[in-house]
Amino acid sequence: METGSNKNKEQIVDVRSVVEAVSADDSDAPLYQVESLCMRCGDNGITRFLLTLIPHFRKILLSAFECPHCGERNNEVQFAGELQPKGCSYHLEVPSGDPKMLNRQVVKSESATIKIPELDFEIPPEAQRGTLSTVEGILVRAACELEALQEERKKVNPQTAEAIEQFLLKLKACANGDLSFTFVVDDPAGNSFIENPFAPSHDPSLSIKFYERTSEQHSLLGYLVDSSQAGDHSNGADQVQREPHGSVGASAGHRAIAQSNSSEIAEALFRYTAPEEVMTFPSTCGACATSCETRMFVTKIPYFQEVIVMASTCDTCGYRSSELKPGGRIPEKGKRITLCVRNIEDLSRDVIKSDTASVRIPELDLELASGTLGGVVTTVEGLITKISENLEGVHGFTFGDSLDEYKRSKWIDFKSKLKKLLTLEGPWTLILDDALANSFIAPMIDDIKDDHQLTFEEYERSWEQNEELGLNDIDTSSADAAYNLTDTAVKERLEG
Repeated sequence: METGSNKNKEQIVDVRSVVEAVSADDSDAPLYQVESLCMRCGDNGITRFLLTLIPHFRKILLSAFECPHCGERNNEVQFAGELQPKGCSYHLEVPSGDPKMLNRQVVKSESATIKIPELDFEIPPEAQRGTLSTVEGILVRAACELEALQEERKKVNPQTAEAIEQFLLKLKACANGDLSFTFVVDDPAGNSFIENPFAPSHDPSLSIKFYERTSEQHSLLGYLVDSSQAGDHSNGADQVQREPHGSVGASAGHRAIAQSNSSEIAEALFRYTAPEEVMTFPSTCGACATSCETRMFVTKIPYFQEVIVMASTCDTCGYRSSELKPGGRIPEKGKRITLCVRNIEDLSRDVIKSDTASVRIPELDLELASGTLGGVVTTVEGLITKISENLEGVHGFTFGDSLDEYKRSKWIDFKSKLKKLLTLEGPWTLILDDALANSFIAPMIDDIKDDHQLTFEEYERSWEQNEELGLNDIDTSSADAAYNLTDTAVKERLEG
């Protein structure tokens, strides 16, 4: 006999009620049933909706359709959360003879494309809707869909059928683990995911890249793109050139001059020609692709260097972002900063981590590759908090049903150790390794040389590091010649 609570959990409702329910912030969302048309037999079937939260990943909407008349069944995963600020691309190197690699769980959103470069094979977004599966499951499903119409192809076009048959042999060999291949998931919405069983440690077989979406990708995701952005780029460039890339200082100076107030002129020009001038210029929102405004602030940090702080806000969708950019020339050497955290005051030290810096904590065997957290300005405590939040957001299946007890206990033990860093149950070491020397940890005393808990070490970059940063291909001979020519002309003018 079914209890009253179970009856309330599973009820026939209309579509509007389901939309309102899944839009609400309810951690215990019930299972909804909606009558819907079966596309095979034309009778009505039942679609079940369940809003759930994958731990440390994000909200998803599971839907399953079943027709009692013809037996048609299908299921789908859709994302009930927000569109991510950037697109993501996952590259998984799958060696032959490793079945565990094929069992990695994969979240594929409805906008993601799956590629296998070795086979020149691509699954477009419309071929497989949003699914929650494994690497093997996605390949087997693709092989079954290609194999479904083979008999008809053999009658109509035997050559094409034979070519597909040969391709299916390779695809099935990849699904069985007999061939090595690269499994690529490219999602402009940023809502796809591949499991990292070594979390929170780095996975040598899995690489993740985040990128800015193009206007075409924004359009495919259903966002309105300005005609000036999607159309002729030359017209857009002319428009940007005609718009003043003005600054607050220029506007204030012009206003003071127009009012003919000498004291205001002096104050405005003195204030806004200082290094702390705030510049504003037009840009494009990274979430909805509409025009917005970016503010740029150049400042000098003591014991460090000149940096550029940039912040963008979008009035259309409310998206905000901030990042730190290094100023000045590229340093000749890299820099490794080591901080020994001993007391509560060390947690409040200011930290500048550029997007080229890696973070390492030897006591936890934790290492984050460069670019993981982007460029941030925070404190030691804030950096540890960001690391914890980032690991929870990226490794979505940490507490999933398929996780074995060993991995679960390993992750729980790591999280407890990460929290102990902030309670200072013992001293620990924070290491920032930046090949471009654009990172910094502030001292606690006036003279940085007297801070014995903080050490700076410069080192020569390797060829591989220069290659990754694009420095090996930089040719500055033309610029050097131009500067030398200018210096010579200035000297001749002064001597003349």
